[in-house]
Amino acid sequence: MFADFDAIKVGETRSLTRTITEADVRRFAEMTGDDNPLHVDRAYAESTSFKDIVVHGMLSASFISTVIGTQLPGPGALWVAQSLEFLLPVRLGDTLTITCTVTAKHERDRLLDLDTAITNQAGRLVLSGAGKVKVLEVRPAPALASDPDRRRVALVTGGGGGIGRAICQRLARDGLDVVVAYRGRADRADAVVDAIQALDGPARAVAIQADLASPDGAGALARQAAQAFGAVDVLINNASPAIGAKPFAEMAWADIQAHLDVQVKAAFLLSQASLPAMAERRFGRIVNITSQVTDGAPTVAWTAYALAKSALATMSRYLAAEVGPSGVTVNCVAPGMTETALIGDIPQKAQLIAARQTPMRRLAAPEDIAAAVAYLVSTEAGFVTGHTLAVNGGMVMR
Repeated sequence: MFADFDAIKVGETRSLTRTITEADVRRFAEMTGDDNPLHVDRAYAESTSFKDIVVHGMLSASFISTVIGTQLPGPGALWVAQSLEFLLPVRLGDTLTITCTVTAKHERDRLLDLDTAITNQAGRLVLSGAGKVKVLEVRPAPALASDPDRRRVALVTGGGGGIGRAICQRLARDGLDVVVAYRGRADRADAVVDAIQALDGPARAVAIQADLASPDGAGALARQAAQAFGAVDVLINNASPAIGAKPFAEMAWADIQAHLDVQVKAAFLLSQASLPAMAERRFGRIVNITSQVTDGAPTVAWTAYALAKSALATMSRYLAAEVGPSGVTVNCVAPGMTETALIGDIPQKAQLIAARQTPMRRLAAPEDIAAAVAYLVSTEAGFVTGHTLAVNGGMVMR
């Protein structure tokens, strides 16, 4: 354990006593290379005005470091500055008392000012000076969930669709219990649950219907998810209405509001509902599925969809900054064009052109997106937050 900086008081004093021997001088000379005959050759020293060997000044001063490192402040101390005045020579056989006294504390920088003094067996001052010492802090161990044996629970909105299905199945294979949230296709959500339950392993899954565009849809989903398996550890905000491409002149605000309600408002409310338990356990992962459209060249008539995805990405960064101290990470995965029903209205020719323009020469598969999500919700990504992981085969590069 490092020294407790707060417990150290101005005026506090520590000291040690040490008798200097020929062996001390010999080891110091060997270590430093300082073989000045005044320190190691008695015949030479007797020919000088000192008439006997004089111990290296820094050998005596080195015991100040011993007091600092073992007593005041003790373990974790870093000696950062020292002034010294050598007042009397130290002889072989002298018994020295080395004393350090705290004269000031600097709270912000965790620094101590020290008065340093060395006296000999006759009580005479042989060295005086002033030092400065920094008291280091122990880096706290990474916080762990309060119940390490508890299985983690993932809530995936839009869990019955192409990307959502792949995410649910991947997280289940990674050992998470999965809540498959869906709006209208119970058969697809049930198929995802059946596929998860057919996997080897203990993963559990349940399908929960929720209309995230309704006023209480997100709140009802959060409550039912908690009732199914317990508090949510991993929240994947993946749900999105159909793109609904429209020229700007033909759009109504309701078109934009529909995307904002499902993609942004629902993510906002589900995050609010999940964060208290995440913070209590010092573990939480929120991943918001955005899109390549927030970075690439605008796609004409996709205004409502792109506006909501951009708002979701911005909210993610701000939320990441706010909840980081509680052990919760917030990130985005931004897929490129992905082979799901969401692109069903895009002409086949346009899809082929997009694939050819991608350095990987293909569109994304739902499993590509799921793999990115799996990394971001893992313990290995515990220091990744506020980030957007682009999964577009290099179609858009930063």
